Amino acid sequence: MDFGDQVARQSRVRDDVGTQCQKLFQEFLEEYKDDGVLKYLQKAKDLVSPERSTLEVSFEDIEKYNQALSTSLIEEYYRVNPFLCQAVTNYVKDQAGLTKPKECYLSLVDVPTRHKLRELTTSKIGTLIRISGQVVRTHPVHPELVSGTFLCLDCNGVIKNVEQQFKFTNPTICVNPVCSNRRRFLLNIDESEFIDFQKVRIQETQEELPRGCIPRSLEVILRAEAVETIQAGDRYDFTGTLIVVPDVGSISMPGAKAELGSRHKQGEQGEGVRGLKSLGVRDLNYRMAFLACSVTPTSSRFGGTDIGLNCENQEEMKKQMSTDEWNRIYDMSKDKNLYNNLVASLFPAIHGNDEVKKGVLLMLFGGVPKTTIEGTTLRGDINICLVGDPSTAKSQLLKQVADITPRSVYTSGKASSAAGLTAAVVRDEDSSDFVIEAGALMLADNGICCIDEFDKMDPKDQVAIHEAMEQQTISIAKAGVRATLNARTSILAAANPIGGRYDRSKSLQQNVLLTAPIMSRFDLFFILIDECNEIIDNAIAKKIVDLHSNNLVTIDTLYTQQEILRYICFAKHFKPIISAAAGEMLINTYTNLRQREGMGGRKATWRVTVRQLESLVRLSEALAKLECQDEVTERHVREARRLLSKSIVRVEQPDIDLEDAAGENQDLHDDEAPAAMERLNAMETDHDDAASEASQRPVTKKLTMSYEEYKNLSNLIILHMRAQEQQFEESEDSEKSALRKSELVAWYLDAIQDQIESEDELLERKVLIEKILDRLIYTDQVIIPLTSMREKSEEDENDPMLVVHPNYVVE
Repeated sequence: MDFGDQVARQSRVRDDVGTQCQKLFQEFLEEYKDDGVLKYLQKAKDLVSPERSTLEVSFEDIEKYNQALSTSLIEEYYRVNPFLCQAVTNYVKDQAGLTKPKECYLSLVDVPTRHKLRELTTSKIGTLIRISGQVVRTHPVHPELVSGTFLCLDCNGVIKNVEQQFKFTNPTICVNPVCSNRRRFLLNIDESEFIDFQKVRIQETQEELPRGCIPRSLEVILRAEAVETIQAGDRYDFTGTLIVVPDVGSISMPGAKAELGSRHKQGEQGEGVRGLKSLGVRDLNYRMAFLACSVTPTSSRFGGTDIGLNCENQEEMKKQMSTDEWNRIYDMSKDKNLYNNLVASLFPAIHGNDEVKKGVLLMLFGGVPKTTIEGTTLRGDINICLVGDPSTAKSQLLKQVADITPRSVYTSGKASSAAGLTAAVVRDEDSSDFVIEAGALMLADNGICCIDEFDKMDPKDQVAIHEAMEQQTISIAKAGVRATLNARTSILAAANPIGGRYDRSKSLQQNVLLTAPIMSRFDLFFILIDECNEIIDNAIAKKIVDLHSNNLVTIDTLYTQQEILRYICFAKHFKPIISAAAGEMLINTYTNLRQREGMGGRKATWRVTVRQLESLVRLSEALAKLECQDEVTERHVREARRLLSKSIVRVEQPDIDLEDAAGENQDLHDDEAPAAMERLNAMETDHDDAASEASQRPVTKKLTMSYEEYKNLSNLIILHMRAQEQQFEESEDSEKSALRKSELVAWYLDAIQDQIESEDELLERKVLIEKILDRLIYTDQVIIPLTSMREKSEEDENDPMLVVHPNYVVE
């Protein structure tokens, strides 16, 4: 027998440090009291049930009881952890009367120090630390062999309690002194000990990421009751220790075929095989992982924003708050002007855009999700799209929403693929299984997904989020994985119009590169136009200069962001029901919207469908939640209708002011303007007595008209003039080449004579058509007055010959 066999068969060396920690920890469990009662006695009795095996202990209690024990736990946690678990098992046996053999485990919470993922170096291996991050991938739960019982196939000897080293580990040698078997062992499954095992991958949060760095990720190992407690997208704190595990996945991969050197062409003699890697032999590498003993939601003190989101009702949320915080929520709910105060406090650094802010505020509250009798789910989340010119604070709105909202994700449409937005099926590194890696919409489950540059997305990527926006699920069927995942998220998108500037003369769908199915899934569309307004421009410039000069005096908010967030979490627990009167108003509002669209007089931004009715319902419910009401009233529906009308507003040219038709372009045509004014004055004074009387009466003329009406009438005049010009060219006998202004007026009045009922109306229509012609000549320059080389006659000045500009194209 060699020296190695003798060492293997010797008894295990006693660990004095571990034994001492076990003794002290068991004394702590037996003696520590809270308000005169043994704090962990009842928790230990609960471990008798088969489904419970972990005792949760506060690290702060250990520090109060014994400082030396807490120091040993932090410095030598991985070493003493088996002894601590044995102390828990002994305590449960003694106090709770556990009769069946059962392994119990320890979960430590409230560890004071917290480390970032970038701070995890080899010096932290084996110590008790606490880390936090966002979960980006979860693996399925597997059984893990913790302690194995083996049967020797040579002598039938039984080898018990063989500890596994994060991979399947056979005994070193048979315990029988006569037998020298080192390889041929059989695992006895009935006598071995298994435990639930799950791997998750966490990633650095955006706040912890240094400039210009890629987020670090780390695998976290969960065992026993900690499995299946977290989902992708959650931000959690993990308490445990950093360990080094062998990279078994690279070994278990099938060996690569030996390949000849690739320097030579086929048919030439190669250089042979070089290196062990070409033979399929791989070195055993090691990688770091985190073995977690407890999982807790990230508190707001350490960068988390999940305030009260895990509470089932207001009572649980009240327990997590102080008395002052709870009283503040009560005072906010009684605020008569809460709606406007929240809007002013939520985005203090952005000037104006109050309607947009109101829509975003209602999106934070959300509607009430429902499930029908058939099992169909109706979403309660509100989707909003911002369309507008550059520098209208769209991205700033998205950033602020992503910063203050729990479970929010900010992404850019151009830099995101369909798999990155929904979910990706990837192969596990350690095994050949496929696992699902969460995308942005899954990570923002029960939150808000902010997508900037939405119009720059590839069309096939836009199609991928159709299902997520309406059904709020993501269906995957690829690589043998068939799953339907939850994506219960609101989408706040920002898009730029085609060409960079919004064209008022076109509809919304002609301005944005979005398909009709995507547009119908947005509850609200807000169009931000960069207009020149001296008062607004001055206010915006003052706000920006104050922000850049750190002059925050101008920003006066009634509520802080933490108070608003806490109030939103509180109000989300309300489930308002639509009253009968509110339901009747919703029906009438939807009917009127459909009728207004069906009239066809004006071109709408998009079709009004049943989705707009559901948008009204969601907005009304969000307003009721904002006021902490249990019922949706008519007042809520009225405000929702107003907000939706602001959204479905037809963005067109403002009404045409025909009164200033001749004077608008004076600076560009200084030489023509005096003559134009004289002609206008002459035409005004050349009217007959009835016309002069009509001008002296109170103004009843329609001197303003909508852009649509102006466009239709001008197109009608242009088409008639071109038809007449073509007729003049084809006729050889005619000496005329153009129509005079009076002839155009007479043609128009003759065309509408059936609609005229009185002399006053005839005069009004005559003045109207003359004003339109003047605007087309002197402002739009669509019609050109002809001038001859000879001296102008009085007839040419008062009644010029008109032709259409040769380059003008009728829209």
